[in-house]
Amino acid sequence: MMFSIPYSQTGYFSKLMIDYLNQDARLSPLYNRFPTLENFKLQIQEKQQAFPLHHRKVLVQQLSKQYANSETSSATLQHIQQLGNTNTFTVVTGHQLNLFTGPLYFLYKIISTINLCKELKKTYPEYDFVPVYWMATEDHDFDEINYFNFNRKKCQWNKEVSGPVGRLNTDGLQAVFDEFKKHLPLGNNANELTLLFENAYLKHDNLADATRYLANELFKNQGLVIVDGDDTELKQLFIPSMKEELQNQSSFKEVEKSYDILKDYIIQVNPREINLFFIEHGLRERIVFEEDTFKVLNTDLQFTKDELLHLVDTNPEKFSPNVILRPLYQEVILPNLCYIGGGGELAYWLELKEVFTLHNTPFPMLLLRNSVLLATEKQNQKREKLNLSWEELFLKTDDFIQKKTKDFAQHVFDFEQQKQFLKDQFTALKEVTLQTNKSFIGAVNAQETKQIKGLENLEKRYFKAERLKNKEQLDRMLDLKIALFPNNSLQERIGNFSTLYVDYGQKMIDTLLENLHPLDQNYSIITL
Repeated sequence: MMFSIPYSQTGYFSKLMIDYLNQDARLSPLYNRFPTLENFKLQIQEKQQAFPLHHRKVLVQQLSKQYANSETSSATLQHIQQLGNTNTFTVVTGHQLNLFTGPLYFLYKIISTINLCKELKKTYPEYDFVPVYWMATEDHDFDEINYFNFNRKKCQWNKEVSGPVGRLNTDGLQAVFDEFKKHLPLGNNANELTLLFENAYLKHDNLADATRYLANELFKNQGLVIVDGDDTELKQLFIPSMKEELQNQSSFKEVEKSYDILKDYIIQVNPREINLFFIEHGLRERIVFEEDTFKVLNTDLQFTKDELLHLVDTNPEKFSPNVILRPLYQEVILPNLCYIGGGGELAYWLELKEVFTLHNTPFPMLLLRNSVLLATEKQNQKREKLNLSWEELFLKTDDFIQKKTKDFAQHVFDFEQQKQFLKDQFTALKEVTLQTNKSFIGAVNAQETKQIKGLENLEKRYFKAERLKNKEQLDRMLDLKIALFPNNSLQERIGNFSTLYVDYGQKMIDTLLENLHPLDQNYSIITL
């Protein structure tokens, strides 16, 4: 069973994302084409003309190497080989190397990507479309990825680390596995999860290989191709862009051009003067230009301009793009049409179009990933029994309690009407006061504040009494809301897929693949 509500009615999406989805004309200079099936034809033509055949050859060669030690499905192998053809294009999503996939929306990103490729193939059968998961192997924020939540229990990998996370060895994950296994119930689905975790993390030496195995096992039948950008040959294709950044520090100026349009929104990321890191094993630090010298922060490393540019030519793997340049790197090495991400990701992509223009690289379409609330049949039956709508459950907790309390109240007193009546009376009194004796205006204002405050206190006491009278029913409603919206947040941002996989197994993923439509601008509620 499936239900949906517009993103704008959920209360969980930013004004920027809602305006983007509504194709607000003010934002149009910040993107290339809005993602509709019709617009993909033009995007295909643009990318086809701009993407060199040499880049395809290097891409296929390096992907074959990255998959050399993996048990790869025939669908994925076919997709890798197809990437060498000029009529093949990608749809990409990216994500950090979160332990055991991290939040549920990891699945939604990839499924959105897979399903869009299927829709494009139906619409444009003369082309082939490959779903790609870009692993953020060069990120270095370990605290964001070192845990997952299973049934509200935090399974955490405690380890002292530094440098790009993809290169981290998997030492210490046996303890996480043992703790996770203790909480799993008996059953075939639990056994599958146990084997999946064990094979991914205890039989691979680094986090990149472990994550590739995990994502491949979950989606190999869909032909998902997983890319690791921490690759010397792939970075050779990016050398001109890295040199441009080091010599002219141009990204900073290009990103700033978006600020005039984005001034009424939250700026998602701010560029550095140099948007590259220096990386080696155990090290990923910013490159800065100080006193006519390029320096690597928190190290003794420093270079002249000529020395650093020579190092880019000879060892491009020592340079890592940050959040500003990573999207450009991705689009330089992939024949990509569309990037699929969450609201925060698309917000920073909308700052980058001029960077792509500077580097003569087509700007991809930007698509908001599918968002999903997964409910069990038992939870849905409880919702119906409690006479709750899905729209009500999306309300923030305080608003939810207030609304349901009002719904229960048999004798509703309209406090808002009374407050407005009081304000109108004092407005009239202040007009009289100003015409007679202005010295009393302070006393009138104080009395207005006092009476409004008194009415608000009465309102609180009234609703407290109503809540107590209907406590049992409200508690049942709150229990359901908390189960579906843990920590007063979206389920997809908190829970891990394993919590539901224990009960539903592969059916859970199959249901998502069957029901999610990536170009649909609605929040999906699916009953398993």
